[in-house]
Amino acid sequence: MKIKNRQDFLVALTIAAVGLFAAVNFIFTPLQGWWSARQAQVRDLRAKVSEGTQLIKREAGIRSHWDEMRANALPAGTSQAEQQFLKAVDGWARDSGAAITSLMPQWKNDSTNYMTLDCRVETAGDLGALSKFIYDIEKGPLAVRLDSVELSSHDNNGQQMTLGLEINGLALITNDKK
Repeated sequence: MKIKNRQDFLVALTIAAVGLFAAVNFIFTPLQGWWSARQAQVRDLRAKVSEGTQLIKREAGIRSHWDEMRANALPAGTSQAEQQFLKAVDGWARDSGAAITSLMPQWKNDSTNYMTLDCRVETAGDLGALSKFIYDIEKGPLAVRLDSVELSSHDNNGQQMTLGLEINGLALITNDKK
């Protein structure tokens, strides 16, 4: 009789062990992975909601900054944009006292929404004039960016210097479909 009880006990223990193994591997582990993924998704969504709320709070500032950028961008027409850009470069040179030795503009159609006017500008002058020229470019309202600056001196005193600049101007292309 004891042997039968022992066999029943071992069968029950084996069934319980197999059941526990199946529950852990096929029920609890997938549920835990699903729950962890769900928690990560909720955490990401909360972060996005928080970021969206912050954007909504800053809407007026962002819109005014975008309006300022659109107002200061080059015109969509290439000839008008080049004329405005060259006029600005000439004004910066006159204000700073730098002499422009060469200008090489080139258009790039980067996207359907905007184009860039890449221009290589070579100037000459003393250090004060060239630094004022760079300052005027950076602080001016026109939508331009300095990509590279090369400065070289032609004498030991630094009175005859040349400045090579890569300047990019932004022209926004508007799709007015009304």
